[in-house]
Amino acid sequence: MTLWYEGPLAAFDTETTGVDVERDRILSAAVVVQPHITSPPRRTSWLVSPGVEVPASATAVHGLTLAHLQRLGRWPAPVMEEVGRALAAQCASRVPLVVMNAPFDLTLLDRELRRHRASSLPKYLSGAPLCVLDPLVLDRHLDRYRKGRRTLTTLCEHYGVELAGAHEAGADATAALHLVRAIGQRYAERVGELSAAELHARQAVWHGAQARGLTAWFAHTGSDERCDPAWPVRTSGLATAA
Repeated sequence: MTLWYEGPLAAFDTETTGVDVERDRILSAAVVVQPHITSPPRRTSWLVSPGVEVPASATAVHGLTLAHLQRLGRWPAPVMEEVGRALAAQCASRVPLVVMNAPFDLTLLDRELRRHRASSLPKYLSGAPLCVLDPLVLDRHLDRYRKGRRTLTTLCEHYGVELAGAHEAGADATAALHLVRAIGQRYAERVGELSAAELHARQAVWHGAQARGLTAWFAHTGSDERCDPAWPVRTSGLATAA
């Protein structure tokens, strides 16, 4: 029997103008598909000319400037159409979708589809089940007491996954895909025999508990910051701490 972390996976990642899913824009995106754990990943990438300024703080992270995007990027509407269809094709084929911190990237894509296509991510999926594997949620649940940051870079270091070219959408998506396989292998006794659909359902519960715990901690420290318990797509403008 092929376990979920050995079979087909696709991964999605974006680089953006910032961290506000309601207002910020996608600057680049990538979908990486790997039919089997031994297969070479196939990558499709997009660059977007966003039509808005790119903050220097964002450029400092991913290196994308407005001038570069105006020269090589495409208008947002056709790009969002292609990205939406690419994810829909994977979901229609019942391929699990790996997204690091899914409520950020998937929510931002949903808002971009609403902004530029007068549509939404659920409409693009046309009823196909969204099955997401989020390495951040998985690691927080399976190794909940480990101290330290849980960025993509630190998680890749912890699980021995190569991340070549961090903060480039294709590189990050590829690393997240391999990271999920590594997490599955390490915790095979706990989650290996679950189906990807069962794991998706459990992650929604785990993320909700994690978000409520973070919100309670913020309140204890005197902060009014809250974390949206919705996963893998946010339904509100609440920030989710990473």
